[in-house]
Formats: sequence, structure tokens, C-alpha cells
Amino acid sequence: MSVQERKQRERAERERLIVATARELAEEQGWDAVTTRRLAERIEYSQPVLYSHFRGKREIIGAVALQGAAELAAELRGAAAEAEAGAGASASVEGVRGRVTALARAYLDFAERNPAVYDAMFQLDGGLAFAAEDTPEALKDGFAALLETLRDVAGEGVEPGLFTEVFWASLHGLATLTRAGRLPVGDAERRVWLLVSRLAVV
Repeated sequence: MSVQERKQRERAERERLIVATARELAEEQGWDAVTTRRLAERIEYSQPVLYSHFRGKREIIGAVALQGAAELAAELRGAAAEAEAGAGASASVEGVRGRVTALARAYLDFAERNPAVYDAMFQLDGGLAFAAEDTPEALKDGFAALLETLRDVAGEGVEPGLFTEVFWASLHGLATLTRAGRLPVGDAERRVWLLVSRLAVV
């Protein structure tokens, strides 16, 4: 390994550590607790070292958001594939509905388990463009993971991407309202059932 390759590997490892530490601190204490000073203390790097990787908290939030988008996409695809494998005849109404239901549950479960990451993805300014030409690939792939299952239930004459946006907005609303205590506890499964049975054409 050349000196240059070793330096690049060390730099990548430092970046991973900074992002992981920021994520851990945000999940423990909220994003207000994530400062460059506290990160530097936790990972035992100087603040100038942090700034050599990220120009500030906004870029760190963006890095956490991209990591979260990749994880969410993987979980959504995994849930849909597992539901498809369990249904056997995936083209049946039950098979399609099972995949969409699994997708919705996986999304809501991810948001509940990773509130700080979810905030980084959808609530905070991480300097990332959404629904634009320069949208990062991880964010595009997160949307694609929804579209892959939802295109089958958009309905005749409905553009699948637009349907996916509406379904995603519904999931996001359920996730944020539930977390904020605005929806009664205990009805999550009924809400998913209503969303799938009334919005999805299966």
C-alpha cells in the first residue's frame, strides 16, 4: 500500500468515525447536542481535524442523512422481498398487498428506531437537494426503493412516481405525528391497514 493510499484510507476512517459519533450523540441527546467541540472531545481529534473533513454541522447532518437513506433503502427492499417470498404467488392481490404493507411497516419502524437519523434525512438542513438533478444518489435510491413496490399499486392512469410521492408523504406524516404524540398510541397497525387498503389499488 502506497503512502497516498494509506492516507486516503485513514481519512475515510476518520470521516466514518465522525459521522458515527455525531449520529450516536444525536440519538442520545438530540441534534442540539452535536457540536464540533463535543465531537472533538468524544473522538479525541482537534476541531481543526474535524473541519478538514466537514465544514460544519450542516455537512455532518448531510452525511448522516445519506447514510440513513442507504440504510432505509436496504430495509425497504428487504421487507418487500421477505413479504414476496412469504406470499409465494406474488402477483396475487394478497401478495401485492403484503409487499406494500411490509414496505409501510418497515418505513415507520425505521423512523421510530432512528429518530435523529430520520430528522437528518427529512427535517434538518443537511445541504442536500431533493427532487433535483443534483440530488445525491443515496436519496434517489431511497425513493427508488419505495417506487419499486408502489408502482404496482398506483392505479390506472396514475403516474407511479407521483403516487409514490403521495404514499411517502402519508408515511412521513404518520411517522412525524406519531413521534410528536399527536396521534393516539396503539393504532399504528390500523393506520397502515387504512393507508394500504384505501390508497393502494390492489
